[in-house]
Amino acid sequence: MAMKICFYALREYDELHFCNQMKEKYGIDFVYSTEYPNDRNFGLSEGCDGVSCTPCDMSAKVLERFRGLGVKYILTRSIGYDHIDLKAACELGLKVDTVSYTPTGVADYAIMLMLASVRRFPHILKRAELQDYSLKNKLGRDFSACTVGVMGTGRIGTTVLQHLSGFGCRLLAYDVYESETAKKFAKYVSLDEILAESDIITLHMNANDENYHIINREAIEKMKDGAYIINTARGKLIDSEALIWGIESGRLGGAALDVVEFENGLYYYDIMGEVMVNRKLAILRSFPNVILSPHTAFYTAEDVSDMVEGNFRSCYEFGTGKKLHGVEIQN
Repeated sequence: MAMKICFYALREYDELHFCNQMKEKYGIDFVYSTEYPNDRNFGLSEGCDGVSCTPCDMSAKVLERFRGLGVKYILTRSIGYDHIDLKAACELGLKVDTVSYTPTGVADYAIMLMLASVRRFPHILKRAELQDYSLKNKLGRDFSACTVGVMGTGRIGTTVLQHLSGFGCRLLAYDVYESETAKKFAKYVSLDEILAESDIITLHMNANDENYHIINREAIEKMKDGAYIINTARGKLIDSEALIWGIESGRLGGAALDVVEFENGLYYYDIMGEVMVNRKLAILRSFPNVILSPHTAFYTAEDVSDMVEGNFRSCYEFGTGKKLHGVEIQN
């Protein structure tokens, strides 16, 4: 019996191309909606083996709707899975899987944000657009003279360390589980030490109950004066109210955020001209030393292809019980 996946929040301008490729490769059909799951489109998943989503509401109530329509697999096109109620999925008998993709895209984006922050590059560009070519208030810092603390040394965090090693920065690392590869480039230290000694903190952790708001007011108070925070991981890692305090008080030199709390319903939508419903995001946007990008660190052709294929592969493996290990599918 042929398998089928229902894709939600599918982007027709990039993901659809890869879906068509993977349909031929894996022999798995698909249907899709460009919207997140809602009362208008839940029925689209009826008769499908799996549902593919991006970070959105995958609470127990939503999962129950899908299970009632015969869905067996919840597949997310993301590394993180904190948007899925795993306990409810288990109780409903739903199998859940995430994806992995080449870590270089996010790693290099994080480094780009570090460089842009310490050299005040967005501020320089905005003033240049107005033909203000003066130097006042554009003084940056020598990136190579900075101590960079990498919190989270999985595949992406370790790649950040590897790539940073060419800049001459002093590198520190923090993780509950230490990586032998990361140790080649950085010194592991305690949480208090990495906060106190780093000029730049970059976050590369999954969001869970243990590290929720790991960057809070207490953590910011322990950081160096003028330090920068970079986040390309998950918005829940930072207490937005504490971050606003850190910027307004001058304790922090700035921040570069590719992810923020409560970004669902905002990011990936064109809301130009509308009232911003995320008050904390609106405040952060007002600061000249805060860089905001709408969850795009992952966004390379290679990563999008990997994410789409990951869901097709998971559906195939769940449905057939066969592990592929990179073997080409023969139709």
